Amino acid sequence: MSDPRPLGGRTLTRPYLGLLTVVAVGLALIGWRFLAGLGPTTALNDGYPWGLWIAFDVVTGTALACGGYAIAILCYLLNKGRYHPLVRPAVLTSALGYTIAGISVILDLGRYWSVYNLFLPWKWNLHSVLLEVALCITCYVVVLWIELAPVFLDKWGKSPRTGLRRLAGVTSGRLEKALPWILAAGLLLPTMHQSSLGSLMLVSGGKLHEFWHTGWLPLLFLMSCAAMGYAAVTIESLLGTLFFGAKPETKMLRALGRMMAWLMVAFLALRIADLAISGKLGLIAADLPGAFFLAEVTLFVLAIAMILKRPRAGAGGLFAAACVMALAGGLYRFDVFLVAFDPGPGWSYFPSVVETLVTLSLVSAEIAVYIAVVKRFPVLAGSAPKLQGA
Repeated sequence: MSDPRPLGGRTLTRPYLGLLTVVAVGLALIGWRFLAGLGPTTALNDGYPWGLWIAFDVVTGTALACGGYAIAILCYLLNKGRYHPLVRPAVLTSALGYTIAGISVILDLGRYWSVYNLFLPWKWNLHSVLLEVALCITCYVVVLWIELAPVFLDKWGKSPRTGLRRLAGVTSGRLEKALPWILAAGLLLPTMHQSSLGSLMLVSGGKLHEFWHTGWLPLLFLMSCAAMGYAAVTIESLLGTLFFGAKPETKMLRALGRMMAWLMVAFLALRIADLAISGKLGLIAADLPGAFFLAEVTLFVLAIAMILKRPRAGAGGLFAAACVMALAGGLYRFDVFLVAFDPGPGWSYFPSVVETLVTLSLVSAEIAVYIAVVKRFPVLAGSAPKLQGA
């Protein structure tokens, strides 16, 4: 198995310039949002204080960005060293995903100029679930970029510039000594804030539909984020194989898929058992909530079957199963935070054009930065890219 290395190739290709165009449009709209406020630019209201930017960019996006967390559990907590080649790309995706989530939170704040209060302990509301989520996500973004530092230090250590080599040498030594503490924080913080996202909707009471409101929400959110993290790592690895010619780790991804599938078996068992014990399972009808619930279950079962019924699946089968799993987990989280949330009569919400375009631009920015980093720094293991125009 080869060591990670920069994939090289030209960055400013036509597809890449297309991504940058979408990002530019999004930046202009973000500027308008900050100048004009939430009212003229979004469909948010007093009944729905958060919408697409939170339900998708933060709640769903951070779960898909939990690949670094999920792989760290395997490599460093369960001592499964064979998954180590997946660590760097997973951490890069996590760092970018969580950074985008942080930007989305600021976009969603009505008084965004007061965000500095988060760093003033005497301003904290110690009874707020959101405080714990905000603090953990902020700290985790910092931890992720520190975990990603070796990617940059490895290249700077071989730089012809004496200053960069000296900086890399000094920093690498200090980072190595601090690594156990950094890894511990990288395991603790997502465990806290992903479960707290479930706690946040637990306190919503009757505003959250009974099919989704349960005391097990924190655990269900934690389980779903781990499975979605494994799915995201699988998708990322196989797309890297397709576009950059990186070495496919099919055997490793099959093992990852089995863990993902059994985790979702436990997730479904817990969720259905909870509904049955509480007497809610028999209430499922052919209405909108029932349709969304059945859609979630169908997607989960389909993804599980695609993995467990084909233990020797190739890259195409693994990719399809991971996409279905990511879609299932994303739908569950989207439902909890938006579809199944009902603030009362008279309120409705559907994302505005600005919200949608800004979200597309943030996703495009994440992809653009990922491409630029893997082409210039040692992230992926494998051969030189087959498609220089990727």
